[in-house]
Amino acid sequence: MQSVSLSFRKSLLFLAMMSLIAGTGFAQGAAPTGTTSKRPSASKATTPARPLQLEPKALEILKATSDKLAAAHTLSFTAVELFEQLTRQGAPLGYTAKYEVTLQRPDKLRVLKPADGNATSFYYDGKSMMGYSPAENLLAVADAPPTIDATLEKAYQLAGIYVPFDDVIVANPYGDLAPGLKHAYYVGQSHVVGGITTDIVAYAGDGVFVQLWVAAEDKLPRLMRAIFLDDPDHLRHELAFTDWKLDETVPANTFSPPPTASTAKRIPFAAAHPELPAGAKPPAKAQPAKAKQ
Repeated sequence: MQSVSLSFRKSLLFLAMMSLIAGTGFAQGAAPTGTTSKRPSASKATTPARPLQLEPKALEILKATSDKLAAAHTLSFTAVELFEQLTRQGAPLGYTAKYEVTLQRPDKLRVLKPADGNATSFYYDGKSMMGYSPAENLLAVADAPPTIDATLEKAYQLAGIYVPFDDVIVANPYGDLAPGLKHAYYVGQSHVVGGITTDIVAYAGDGVFVQLWVAAEDKLPRLMRAIFLDDPDHLRHELAFTDWKLDETVPANTFSPPPTASTAKRIPFAAAHPELPAGAKPPAKAQPAKAKQ
């Protein structure tokens, strides 16, 4: 599966997941073009850079989170994504998406995207993967591999579909993350995020810097934010996680499209061509997917 940098870098593709079906996107208003006074730039600190290291406490928290997620036979959560896109005026706008996720290891996944934009959904039942767009009454269908990890890989290769929360639903989150880790350290605790006590870990690798808030009690992620080190604009990407449920019974029909999809026109999966938000500059091309060795 992909590293964390690819997960965030390709999250825009999933925001337009069903543009592979209907070519539809969403738009939010462009930044106003009125003049504003420019603030003087702050002088850069001359403090020597902290040497790269992998702090044991940070790794312990990352491993504990991975173990908790990997051990769950079923899990569900809600993820709200906030990402920035640079406008033609040079200022970033924030865009949002909401995902309702349910999975059953090793071979079932459902992702509902009720907003922003047209409501869309993705289903994987162990044999097929399906993308459903009720507004256009279209259903994309393709054969799928026998695991969630392999299906996510195929969905990206086949149609450019990528979920920004890939790193928390793969079979071994830490196993995927560890090979690219260059730096990880413990920041401290917060009592704000999610209204609970969280441990904050910062880590870097594969060209991305990530800050992660993990619940001190249940070891589940509550907030993740990332900045790409090769992005001159340092645009921010953020995921907030709520409504975690682990090892609860999931009805069998959860991983199949609703009855209304039976009348939908069936089409093959194809590469998406997402419509840019109003006033936004085209994003840089994502790097090709790297197959897990």
